[in-house]
Amino acid sequence: MNIEQAQQETRSIYLNGYPGAIVSGLLWIGSASIGTWSSPKTAMWFLVLGGMFIFPCTQLALRLSGRPASLSEANPLRYLAMQIAFTIPLTMPLAGVAALYHAAWFYPAMLLIVGAHYLPFVFLYGMRVYAALCGVMVAAGLAIALYLPHAFSLGGWAGGAIEIAFGTVGLALSAVRRPSPSPA
Repeated sequence: MNIEQAQQETRSIYLNGYPGAIVSGLLWIGSASIGTWSSPKTAMWFLVLGGMFIFPCTQLALRLSGRPASLSEANPLRYLAMQIAFTIPLTMPLAGVAALYHAAWFYPAMLLIVGAHYLPFVFLYGMRVYAALCGVMVAAGLAIALYLPHAFSLGGWAGGAIEIAFGTVGLALSAVRRPSPSPA
């Protein structure tokens, strides 16, 4: 299987990654809700621990829709996908350190971490739109940290909104681009 075929299979199996972005966005919204109406510390733990369930929840959603949920053994990108996923927990301690210094920097730091993790998706999926998603999330994280450094939950709401919008618009545009089946 060559790279183009591997990227095509990755796009096909994971619906261009859009359902995963929606699942992640919902997690951000849940965390931001906790941070807004309950406890910042609980909100941080919710995002950190909940992040472990993004991929399994995405796979469940794909399976429930009757779709395959994993790449073939022949796909050389299956290992890249796993490596990309592990960048998040390996870099999360930076968000923890930022939050120890200033709690409201947790979400901006997470926006930078999650946004940067989307950059290799450009190669994984063969889709440049992931560079834009990376840029938007990183820019949002920097802007919130620099200009609204005391708005604790704002970054959580922003992360959720960005990912849900990205995934929803992407799925909608994918559905429009798919040719409809010909009448028999």
